[in-house]
Amino acid sequence: MNVGKIAAGTLVIGGAVAGVLVYWLQVYAFYQPVAFTTGQEIRLTSLVSGQPEAIVIEGAEGIDADSSPLRFRACFTTPLSQSLLTETYQIYDKPEPLNAPGWFDCFDAAAIGAALEQGQALAFLSEHDIHPGVDRVVAVFPDGRAYAWHQLNDEMKD
Repeated sequence: MNVGKIAAGTLVIGGAVAGVLVYWLQVYAFYQPVAFTTGQEIRLTSLVSGQPEAIVIEGAEGIDADSSPLRFRACFTTPLSQSLLTETYQIYDKPEPLNAPGWFDCFDAAAIGAALEQGQALAFLSEHDIHPGVDRVVAVFPDGRAYAWHQLNDEMKD
């Protein structure tokens, strides 16, 4: 009888430890802060040249992970108006902000998505195929708040 209790207890404790480890790996591990230095700026794709160009940003916070090209998230502000941006940079047709880890609290995918659907924020193509099949998208609010994420492009969805 004691052997059965010990075996069952070992299985339960092992399962709990494995569950906590998997949760930690998904939510906390692998993420690193992003430094928006020269060459790593937030860029938007120009209507004229079709090439990404660095834009002016302030107060940027970002995270990324090498384990998946979809883990990039960033929050920042820009002094550029929505009207200037729409005249200069490509609009992104189907923005779908992806959830960020709960501890990265400046990025609320549900609120960003709702604002995009209601026309309160505008989405722009930052960089097409920043990774194969993945685009970087930037959403900008009228007050200058802006958010960036990676999402699968149509080439990967088909």
